[in-house]
Amino acid sequence: MPRKPSVQLYSVRDAAEQDLAGAVARLAAAGLTQVEPYAFHTRAAELKDALAAAGVTAPSGHAPVIDAQDPREVFEAANLLGITTVIDPFIPAERWRTADDVARIADRVNELSALAHEYVLEFGYHNHHWELETTIEGRSALEVFADRLAPGVVLEVDTFWATVGGADTPALLRSLGDRVKLIHVKDGAKSTDTSTQQPAGRGEIDVRAILAAAPQALRVIEFDAYAGDVFDGIAASLEWLQQNDPADGGEGDA
Repeated sequence: MPRKPSVQLYSVRDAAEQDLAGAVARLAAAGLTQVEPYAFHTRAAELKDALAAAGVTAPSGHAPVIDAQDPREVFEAANLLGITTVIDPFIPAERWRTADDVARIADRVNELSALAHEYVLEFGYHNHHWELETTIEGRSALEVFADRLAPGVVLEVDTFWATVGGADTPALLRSLGDRVKLIHVKDGAKSTDTSTQQPAGRGEIDVRAILAAAPQALRVIEFDAYAGDVFDGIAASLEWLQQNDPADGGEGDA
């Protein structure tokens, strides 16, 4: 059975801010059955209605939990929405500089993961490029971070940003193993200029090798920016994944 990719709603944030239900409905019409909301605790009731109306689910969601004053608010919203994996999407680069920095973040994530388990949730982190660019004793900050995580903590590897950060992303995924529960799938130039992002299979990222290295991970389509109609870009990525994901027996080239 072909896997069912998800999509990060941040990709359609402009449309979602204007008409959340309409944006989710357009994604469903394109063939998506799962979405990954962002900042979902800020509009949980509206999101619940939009998901139900479109007939889609949200297995994962992004929210700023690590620095939250009340993490329970986020976990309660996740339960309301049927989200089972909560991901903190961002800790700025200046907090990843040293081994002590990384240890502080990892210890906080471990603490939050234990709290999340009280809500029958998994908790984890999503990288950008700086966690790979920063090295500590010859290893990336993300790898040092992963080594310090408790067994129940998960990772959502943004495979585009990992590659831009200088990682051999397939090798990184193999090294991190089953801790990687989700991956962000995006393509384009290996650049921090997000306006160059393209549908999967059309850019410089070795998407096919990345997918092969993490067969267990939920594929989450994302665009940080897109020069055309982002709904068209998402539909093109979905079609490419359905035809080319090695975990589903696809044969196309990245």
